[in-house]
Amino acid sequence: MEIRLARCTLRPWRSGDEPALARHANNRKVWLNLRDAFPHPYTRADANAWVAASAGVEPVLNLAIEAGGEVVGSVGVSPFTDVYRRSAEIGYWLAEPLWGRGIMTEALGAATEHAFGVLEVVRIQAAVFEWNPASMRVLEKCGYRLEGRLAKSVWKDGTLMDSVLYAKLRG
Repeated sequence: MEIRLARCTLRPWRSGDEPALARHANNRKVWLNLRDAFPHPYTRADANAWVAASAGVEPVLNLAIEAGGEVVGSVGVSPFTDVYRRSAEIGYWLAEPLWGRGIMTEALGAATEHAFGVLEVVRIQAAVFEWNPASMRVLEKCGYRLEGRLAKSVWKDGTLMDSVLYAKLRG
């Protein structure tokens, strides 16, 4: 399974992705916009563990973003459970040198459509830290709508801040 786009390709994670993943993910500016489960510093051991856990999983919900012949980011969907089982959360990151080039907008749009195609969800949502308006713009360009602000809901890097919730509905 590969989704070829104008600026990048979305594909499953595979052995050999680890060096590029460790190099691009080990960036404080990337880490600042992600949950603390994403390690910093990001080591080769972290990359090995991620690829081992992600490779071969069906359906493919964690996609590598490839550009210029190497992995430069990731976009993943996590379905919710129980009464929220018709909803999922999407998360993403891109190597800093590629910010502002339209790659993430293209990748997020395609990953969203892929998720709607393989999951029985009617809603995909994303939470963005208030200090990241670029990510908010990416979501808006992909048809996500602002649903609300969660006041003082995030503690990141010694800062208590709001998060902003976006969602896109099937169809």
